Amino acid sequence: MAPLVLAAAQLKLRVGDVDGNVETLIESAERARDSFGAELVLTPELGLIGYPPDDLLLRSAMPQAIAAGLDRLRCRLRGVAVVVGYPEYAVSGDRRIYNAACVIADGRILARHRKQRLPNYGVFDERRHFTPGQTPTVFELKGRRLGLAICEDVWSPQPIAAAARAGAQLLLAINASPFDLDKSAQRRQVLAARARESGLPIVYVNAVGGQDDLVFDGDSQAVDADGHVGFQAPLFESAVLPVRWDGMRLHGELASPPIEEARVWRALVCAIGDYVRSNGFAGVLVGLSGGIDSALVAALAADAVGGDRLWCVSLPSRYTAAMSNEDARLQAQALGARYSMLPIGEVVDAAEHLLAVEFASRPADLTEENLQSRARGLLLMALSNKFGHLLLATGNKSEMATGYATLYGDMCGGFAPIKDVYKTWVYRLARWRNAQASAPVIPERVLTRAPSAELRPDQTDQDSLPPYEVLDPILAAYVERSRSIAEIVADGYEETTVRRVAALVRRSEYKRRQAPPGPKVTPCAFGRERRYPLTARYGDL
Repeated sequence: MAPLVLAAAQLKLRVGDVDGNVETLIESAERARDSFGAELVLTPELGLIGYPPDDLLLRSAMPQAIAAGLDRLRCRLRGVAVVVGYPEYAVSGDRRIYNAACVIADGRILARHRKQRLPNYGVFDERRHFTPGQTPTVFELKGRRLGLAICEDVWSPQPIAAAARAGAQLLLAINASPFDLDKSAQRRQVLAARARESGLPIVYVNAVGGQDDLVFDGDSQAVDADGHVGFQAPLFESAVLPVRWDGMRLHGELASPPIEEARVWRALVCAIGDYVRSNGFAGVLVGLSGGIDSALVAALAADAVGGDRLWCVSLPSRYTAAMSNEDARLQAQALGARYSMLPIGEVVDAAEHLLAVEFASRPADLTEENLQSRARGLLLMALSNKFGHLLLATGNKSEMATGYATLYGDMCGGFAPIKDVYKTWVYRLARWRNAQASAPVIPERVLTRAPSAELRPDQTDQDSLPPYEVLDPILAAYVERSRSIAEIVADGYEETTVRRVAALVRRSEYKRRQAPPGPKVTPCAFGRERRYPLTARYGDL
């Protein structure tokens, strides 16, 4: 029997844009058919509406839009079969919705599959909208019996075993699986396990691109029945790639995975760029302080949208060191960005003058420090509004966790690219990015000086926080792995420090609720993935 030529269409599809997604699906299928003779094209999970659609699924006009999109695909696709993900609405009067896939070929629907395992953990909330399917789906194409699966179906043995019992010879899995630093290795392990358990080779196709606080990395791959990898797509690239199945083995491109720093960098750049483009911003605005966090965000933004669309603004106060202003100017120049300096002294003086009577009986404290941060936020948001630039907040995960950030100040912005990046990783990424360039894009002095908010004389972050080399592992244990205080202390950390860090995390939940969105890159990000009450007592847990 002749080999079956498949296409892994690792695509960027926009949430809610049914008409645009239809055109992307058709163009990709025709390209695969014409360029390398693909007989079957696999496209991402819920590709017709984009993932995650959330409550867009509940719009009254959405069932008709999905039906019209499927009709267009059925009418226009010829000479190639395509697996299309879509929300399947039950008959009128029945409110059930299924996360579904169908196989369209020459005007006919050859098969339909309903996702059997609905994830309801982490970033996923599929049981809010979808009803699970109950049965495996196997269809015939070119004399081969092919099984269908959708994302979470592969992470559980039962659906794949059921497809094998139903006679499948090859399993096709379509996915919208978000990136985090550990995810690629997890996928590889799960696919190999499912293949060995079921005796089925598996072709796995994933979405790519940034979507609000999620990034989809592609990472499409194929494994033989013994777990051997026969195809590996590049990460973070839209692509339509051939995969050939000869009845025994799968054959295709074998892209090398990038190192950790490169993966995180590309995820953050992808997230920024897609957010800017999808939402129609004229450019990107960064408050460039001369510190490491804003320096990293500026470098990411330049890679995402180009230096010609980046505007860096220094906002020095009476406490800002001269070298901070100099480093900010040099970095903006190195990135090819527009640069402005707006000293905040007059704004802060005006606020302090207005408040002087009310504050007369009280000493200066954190309030005056926060006035500086909020003056900066005021000016940056004014520039953002006036010129249509997206203001990027520059806070990192260590700060978001502990509340070391000012509401309506440095937390201002429409997008927060590094809110899921720990401070120690901020330095790792900055050093990695400098190593990729012929000349550093982040001044070396920014990397070597002690981090400081520069809100009072001789201030450093460690005046208020433990050293980041101690803080970040405690945060990772407490936030990402939900380990108890006693367990973290048992790992060798000083109990007073652990309790102090845990208390900071608990007390700062209200700030995180008001933070702008930012891309997930760790196994547990703040936002839709970690939801804690604002008012609760769990101090010893």
